[in-house]
Amino acid sequence: MNNKKSKKINNIIKPGQKHWVGNGFHVNTMFHPAQNDYSLTDPFILLDYASPKEFEKNSVKRGVGEHPHRGFETVTFALQGEIEHRDSSGGGGTITQGGVQWMSAAGGVVHEEFHSQNFSKEGGVLEMVQLWVNLPKKHKMNQPKYQGVAKEDLPVFENAGCKLKVVAGKHHDLQG
Repeated sequence: MNNKKSKKINNIIKPGQKHWVGNGFHVNTMFHPAQNDYSLTDPFILLDYASPKEFEKNSVKRGVGEHPHRGFETVTFALQGEIEHRDSSGGGGTITQGGVQWMSAAGGVVHEEFHSQNFSKEGGVLEMVQLWVNLPKKHKMNQPKYQGVAKEDLPVFENAGCKLKVVAGKHHDLQG
């Protein structure tokens, strides 16, 4: 006999229309507070998914130029391709396939994100996910910070043929 409680689906959130963020990220916004009931996703504010898209070799800088953020964090997963980040707090780096970048805008930061120089020069497929996470009130005015984590530095938990990458928090004895 199955003792698990059944759960009710509260809402089905349909992704928005595909649109360009800058000239480098062709995304579907999966959820956004202006489109959906934020109480269903809190503390997650927004989720963008850039499905696999082929970019030709190019000398044009593709991405999003300088723009401000405050009071939340972005966690960007590079599923394919490479993304460069630079911000006003001195943070920055390149995340490559399988890597993650974590930017805490906190009290305020101006940043930019572009395809990496190498990716632009070589071309290829870009696929990424970006999750915006609301900071608790007590951390909203902290100093901004940036952290890039390479694929090989993410701890992996394996069990019964399944793999789980620990990006944040703790799972068993693995710390993200």
